[in-house]
Amino acid sequence: MTTHGGGGEYKDLVVFLAAAGVVVPLFNRLKISPVLGFLAAGVLLGPDGLARWADSMPWLSYLTISDASQIRSLSELGVAFLLFMIGLELSWERLKAMRKLVFGLGLSQVALCTVVLAALFMVMGQSLVSAAVLGMGLALSSTAVVMPVMAERGRLGGATGRATFSILLAQDLVVAPILITVTVLAAMAQEGATPAGEFDPSVLGPALFTLIPAAIGLALIVILGRLVLRPMFRSVAKARSKGQGQEMFVAASLLVVVGAGLAAQAAGLSMSLGALVAGLLLAETEFRREVEVSIEPFKGLLLGVFFVGVGIGLDIDAVVADPLAVFGLALGLTLLKALLIYGVARLWGVKNRNAIETALVLGPAGEFAFVILGAGMVEGIASHEFTRTVMLAATISIFTVPFMAMLADRLVRQVAPVTPDLPVEALEPKSADGQVLIVGFGRVGRLVGEMLTEHGQTFLAVDANASTVARGRDEGSNVVYGDAGRHEMLERCGIDKARAVVVTMDAPAKVDEVVVAVRAARPDLILIARARDSRHAERLYRLGVTDAVPETTEASLQLAENTLVDLGVPMGQVLASIHERRDRFRKLFQDAMPDGEAARRPRALRSTVRR
Repeated sequence: MTTHGGGGEYKDLVVFLAAAGVVVPLFNRLKISPVLGFLAAGVLLGPDGLARWADSMPWLSYLTISDASQIRSLSELGVAFLLFMIGLELSWERLKAMRKLVFGLGLSQVALCTVVLAALFMVMGQSLVSAAVLGMGLALSSTAVVMPVMAERGRLGGATGRATFSILLAQDLVVAPILITVTVLAAMAQEGATPAGEFDPSVLGPALFTLIPAAIGLALIVILGRLVLRPMFRSVAKARSKGQGQEMFVAASLLVVVGAGLAAQAAGLSMSLGALVAGLLLAETEFRREVEVSIEPFKGLLLGVFFVGVGIGLDIDAVVADPLAVFGLALGLTLLKALLIYGVARLWGVKNRNAIETALVLGPAGEFAFVILGAGMVEGIASHEFTRTVMLAATISIFTVPFMAMLADRLVRQVAPVTPDLPVEALEPKSADGQVLIVGFGRVGRLVGEMLTEHGQTFLAVDANASTVARGRDEGSNVVYGDAGRHEMLERCGIDKARAVVVTMDAPAKVDEVVVAVRAARPDLILIARARDSRHAERLYRLGVTDAVPETTEASLQLAENTLVDLGVPMGQVLASIHERRDRFRKLFQDAMPDGEAARRPRALRSTVRR
């Protein structure tokens, strides 16, 4: 295969990777969303950007993407990964806690924006079916852009963040039904042989009949997923415990995403829908957090391919040819959608200040607009020329999300902060707050968990042995599979909200690794670790544990206690002497730390040790 400029068949992919390594870090340094960096890179490096001058300056062919089709398949995989991650992040508990905002506010926004936008497009001369597709596509907002922008501005934890996330979550949930609806509309148009995609109710029955294979395929994916996924990942986890490496989990995760996507395509559905179902199925297993950690490095890169493709799709010549139409449509659609979202938010009890911020950041179009509108054009039910103009306007509107956030700040700056009166259901579940994290759920970890439960303390256990995790979950314990020595895994387990961490593993090197990772994440956290012997205990204190419990010392004290009690020494005296001796050992271990190190430890930890 020969490419323009002789850069080789993978030249465009190399250019994309270079852009990811140069352009995106630059945007990060400027505190601009990396998604906008990928979009800008696509515009700059695409056929309508610098590549247009490659004929006169051949060296530019080595620095530009001359054939967008080379990254098209990876772009589709990026969308599939996005939906896969959305599926992993969903849970029945989360949906239940936010059900009023998600299924009330969120679905109301989607429905209202779809109807109003579709009516507007019909006034502009589009057929009912074409207008419906355009309305559904533009009713959605950009999760990938809005969430980072909100996080950068510290808005996710407040009322605005909760309302925004609820709407985005509802939008993510309706992507699959919208894609199915597009398929139904296409089948109806084909069966009725109506011009320009006009709606013919008489063909509704045959059109729905065409979805039977898709429904069967989807059911098979769900059934096979429930039967295969957990045993497959248990097998991978066992192989990993035997030294096969982290790449096994990455390979298995990629297999699930691509395999489910291809299975969905074979059933007549979209690859994205298959990936979403796979994510939902994996979210129910104990391997969810480890899968998230394993594919995290790939998620941003594959999504970057998608957004570069979106940027490449921005036809600059078309924009220049009629800038008033494109920019006017982008501005009009964004403001109309923002106005509708503001009204719906106010109807559902969101305060004025929060409703303004939510409406402005969600006003621009989203990444799934291109998927839905593209599907409409492929199915032949959306006008190609007009839809391309709408997609240009949608692309431009995505670029405005950070600026809409800045505008929201200015508009609400003079408004005094108010106490949000969102329903209780809008709040995140509190069960994960203040829990104890147990690392290692073998014999010792299980006993610690039982004692915590007996005294009304919640815990989450993490273990890298799949059999141990399965046994714990069968017993009803809150146990997940993963390597707690990785910072990413600790974050997934809520280290920022944990009250304490107890490390119970019997491998000293691994205990040290976990202690270092935990202390790096939370210097102020209560950290208690199991030690092999007195030397190991001294090393753990140097690493910053609150308490180290050496096996040999505790076994000796337990033997002494039982012996003294059996000899008739009063229990009170025995316990007092055992506690005194334990405190003496602890002081000896701490005295072995380098001079001044104990003084540098957090005050909360020093006071805990004294107690």
